[in-house]
Amino acid sequence: MESPVGRYQIESCQRTFSLRYSHFIRQTPLWKLPGKALSIDCAEVWLKLEHLQTGGSFKARGMLNRLLSNPIPASGVIVASGGNAGIATAAAARELGVPCEVFVPEISSPAKRARLAGLGARVVVGGAAYADALQACVARQQETGALLTHAYDQPEVLIGAGTMALEIEAQGGLPDAVLVSVGGGGLIGGVASWFGQRSRVVALEPELSPALFRAREAGQPVDVAVSGIAADSLGARRIGALAWEATQAHVRDALLLTDESIRTAQRWLWQELKLAVEPAAALPLAALQSGRYVPRANETVCLVICGANLDPASLN
Repeated sequence: MESPVGRYQIESCQRTFSLRYSHFIRQTPLWKLPGKALSIDCAEVWLKLEHLQTGGSFKARGMLNRLLSNPIPASGVIVASGGNAGIATAAAARELGVPCEVFVPEISSPAKRARLAGLGARVVVGGAAYADALQACVARQQETGALLTHAYDQPEVLIGAGTMALEIEAQGGLPDAVLVSVGGGGLIGGVASWFGQRSRVVALEPELSPALFRAREAGQPVDVAVSGIAADSLGARRIGALAWEATQAHVRDALLLTDESIRTAQRWLWQELKLAVEPAAALPLAALQSGRYVPRANETVCLVICGANLDPASLN
């Protein structure tokens, strides 16, 4: 059976964004630097600055596409999220003038909760971890009939995320490798669906939130324990079914990174490039700095800088 997420669907979504929502879905910059500027032995490093997207992360693309692709009842939309998907859903709901309810786990950051409230969403704390918030969210959706937007496991969400990969290619051509942080897999599912085998897509997870890595060990998606520095963004207990399918087809490498290496990369991005990003956005650079991913000398490597919803004081 043909996948519901492919290049045709991504191109169609991008046309809708360009024609009707270019004020909302931004074309984020692709910053090209020589490898030596980052002390990396490769030809070029591209930074896709998706943390400058509406809502502070790539999630705006998938959430808006989900809302545009479905009728929205009077009760509005509902989502469970560690923060970024909720912020994106709330921003898209405000753009379309519909109510939004967001269930967050206890580990979600105060900065993200404040952002949600500022966007007009009703915020509910729904348990210790993302999976608990999702369970509470689904129960609430059955009461209200609101449109359920999943943080990472709906075709429209992956398709929207894939428009970022299309944009990378339009801005710079095909990179040799694209390094992507993975939580539930919405981003890498969309990126891998766009690039296929034309670029090497590399999946990156924290050692303490290894949903894709453990699924590969088991041969199927499994539940994992999640914790650590990036758990509020990358803390899915199980890789999404759609991302599992896309990564099985198109992603060879799934690598784990320590919290220490992630934190070091996050601070480096701020201190050296003045990019204030959350830990989840630092995994691609951490993979290079730690040697977990070693590029060839003539390689062009694209780092997806995926989100910036953080407390700036945490960078000190």
